[in-house]
Amino acid sequence: MPAIIGPVSIMSVGGGVVTFGDTFYVSPKSAAKTASGSGSLNTGNFVNTNNGISGTNTLDPDLFDQNIAANA
Repeated sequence: MPAIIGPVSIMSVGGGVVTFGDTFYVSPKSAAKTASGSGSLNTGNFVNTNNGISGTNTLDPDLFDQNIAANA
């Protein structure tokens, strides 16, 4: 099915998939976990972030978060 897409601004794509319109099958082949503070991973052309005191909890008791061993 065709899709009508408006203006798009893609600053960069690093190891990912950019999809427009309908998609039948998307399957991730890698997984990562990142712990960062509030407002540190904001992206965009003009970002203004005002944060007070913040803390990031990095304690994670699970052993496996995203299993991709049997992902086709």
